Amino acid sequence: MLKFMGRRLVSLIPVVLIISVMLFVIMKLMPGDPIKYMIPPGAIRDPDIYQTLYDSWYIRLGYDKPLYIQYFIWMGNMITGNFGYSTYWMTDVKDVISRPLLNSVLINVFSIVIAFAISIPVGIKTAVKKDSFSDHGWQVFSLIGMSMPTFFIGLTLIYIFSLRLGWFPSGGMPYESPGTPEYYVSYLKYLFLPVVTLTIGALAGTIRYVRGSVLEALSKDYIRTARSKGLSQKVVIYTHAFRNALIPVVTIMSYSVVGLFSGSAITEQIFVWNGIGTVLIKALNNKDYNVVLILDMFYALLSLLANIIMDISYALVDPRVKLE
Repeated sequence: MLKFMGRRLVSLIPVVLIISVMLFVIMKLMPGDPIKYMIPPGAIRDPDIYQTLYDSWYIRLGYDKPLYIQYFIWMGNMITGNFGYSTYWMTDVKDVISRPLLNSVLINVFSIVIAFAISIPVGIKTAVKKDSFSDHGWQVFSLIGMSMPTFFIGLTLIYIFSLRLGWFPSGGMPYESPGTPEYYVSYLKYLFLPVVTLTIGALAGTIRYVRGSVLEALSKDYIRTARSKGLSQKVVIYTHAFRNALIPVVTIMSYSVVGLFSGSAITEQIFVWNGIGTVLIKALNNKDYNVVLILDMFYALLSLLANIIMDISYALVDPRVKLE
């Protein structure tokens, strides 16, 4: 296992380098000048002061160096944990993304765990009881959940649970002092609706995927053989059918992590949640290239990590898949 993981991590090094070069070049080719956003508006009235400030920031940010030198400096700083300077927030990128990253991880981890904790048993039950009332009910729910965009789900939840019932806040972040019990209680209240929104989006498609995989496994010859041996229904389903059905399910589970993180930007905007999706949109609108670069690298590394998790999961659920 360790040897396999080591080989996979080494094989990712050239992939990461190629992705980093592509992202860096694309960011440099984008129109707009981030330095203009850093200069106080009042300095525009005096051309000499404006040019002095512009040249100072131009040199400080390293824009006076050749493009390949800028890339190597950026890569070297990123490896050492120095993500650069934010031209919009006027502080280090690390300070800009640290708290929003934690907020995004929380809503995504909660939604992923809840979605799969519900979708796997429901998918198995609907496959076993095909064409039953519960099966049709969950299929209708899946179709509705897959058809509705995330913003519509979020706005519907806000209308029901916030405006009509008044159970949860419609958006924002808690105002209490961090570290106090009141803060954590309030944090959970603000966390509830964004998590439910992401969970519904992930739940709908996963239920159909699990159901289809289990149905396919139940139609195989080895299932009929297991039943002919007199094995109980639970043993046939959970020991034989479900384990073989897990292989395609592992794929969607791995990539759903990336999908939720990328899709959570819309949810964060709806609920005014201080996450990396909100930060990324603000950075794009204000040409804050250092923040955009590091967040794009985060999404790219998350995708590569999902591939490794998927390979390892294949070997764990199916003995025929060897790591060596």
